[in-house]
Amino acid sequence: MPSPVRPGLAVSPALTIPRAELTERFSRSSGPGGQGVNTTDSRVELSWDVARSAVLNDTQRQRLLERLAGRLVDGVLTVVASEHREQRRNRDAAATRLAAVVDDGLAPGPRSRRATRATRGSQERRLTAKKQRSATKKLRSSRPRRDD
Repeated sequence: MPSPVRPGLAVSPALTIPRAELTERFSRSSGPGGQGVNTTDSRVELSWDVARSAVLNDTQRQRLLERLAGRLVDGVLTVVASEHREQRRNRDAAATRLAAVVDDGLAPGPRSRRATRATRGSQERRLTAKKQRSATKKLRSSRPRRDD
């Protein structure tokens, strides 16, 4: 049975951004377009107000605001797509890009490293190598020199 169609942009199974919270803006793209390049508004800017979104809980909002701080302008995340000639394909590309950025921003951080001790064998190998290196250097300095 197919899953029900949810209105909005599906970021993950647990999060869907409602279409009402997304803002699209169209402009002329600088890319390829043939004769219609100067008349067609194919470039798409898709914006989402992270700071005021109703679908995020406080933890999600805080995580996104911290992780995407360099990309946000007044709490609004904007992605741009202009690589295609058709507006529809650019709209799809912008939606995919926005979903990926939000999904990456919401992903939990890496687990912290659990401190462990060096094994006895590794400590012995390290000390043995140091002793060998020391002996090599002592041999170099104790060699009698021949004066020419």
